[in-house]
Amino acid sequence: MSDYLIKTLAYNGQLRAYAVDATKVVQTAQTSHDTWSAASAALGRSLVATLLLGAASLKGDEKMTVKINGDGPLGGIVVDGNAHGTVKGYVQQPHVHLPLNEKHKIDVKGAVGSQGFLAVTKDLGLKEPFTGQVPLVSGELGEDFTYYLAKSEQIPSAVGLSVFVNEDNTIQTAGGFMIQVMPGATDETLDRLEQSLKELPLVSEMMRQDMTPEDILFAILGEENVEILEKMPVSYHCDCSKERFGEVLASLPKTDIEDMIAKDQGCEAVCHFCGKKYFFNEQELRQIEQEANS
Repeated sequence: MSDYLIKTLAYNGQLRAYAVDATKVVQTAQTSHDTWSAASAALGRSLVATLLLGAASLKGDEKMTVKINGDGPLGGIVVDGNAHGTVKGYVQQPHVHLPLNEKHKIDVKGAVGSQGFLAVTKDLGLKEPFTGQVPLVSGELGEDFTYYLAKSEQIPSAVGLSVFVNEDNTIQTAGGFMIQVMPGATDETLDRLEQSLKELPLVSEMMRQDMTPEDILFAILGEENVEILEKMPVSYHCDCSKERFGEVLASLPKTDIEDMIAKDQGCEAVCHFCGKKYFFNEQELRQIEQEANS
């Protein structure tokens, strides 16, 4: 079944709730980047979170970039997302595998690190993109996105992110949920939500039992309290092209292009997001140089 995300209201509009099955998204990222277990879990959680954030806060042609920079062995994580449910991302060091943590789970915190920052840049079609940045508070990422929403967007939220990685590094399940508290939510509703989240199994465990995004939100909020507004497909999609890389080359100093011609008689550009390679020969570089100077 294809990946999808659902948008809902709960308790008569007191809560906004989203849930996503992003298994194929994370499988595509894992095979594109050959990520090992800890890198797969961290990148996967970041992709899931970006899908949820995009669904909650973007519309039309708006886009966002999520950057996570911790002091762990992964280095940085970058994910791009949009309002249409597509994401792409990469991790600086894909070959990170660590011993399991004290809960016998993949050590995402150890891979990401607990010192650093999470930044979200939104391109809302205005002159300047908006960036919100917070320090990492956990490195597990669910708590970090929860903290970002509370501090940067002033929306009290609960975020659950989960990726189940098989022993051969393939991805079995990946998904998550995000619940946002609306103004006017009652103490009773918040108490019920808090209690429900305390008792909730991991998202990946629920998904391994074939629970859908709807089932996950019903488990948290009670089916009778949930009104489904929209169900949208989500996917991993990279929109890179030779033309786009040509535009990047055209913005380089003339001396850099001359160096490429003199030393290598051309250059190879590799896309961080999907691994595709684009070769520019000497003639193409000279043409780019001419156009940049005209």
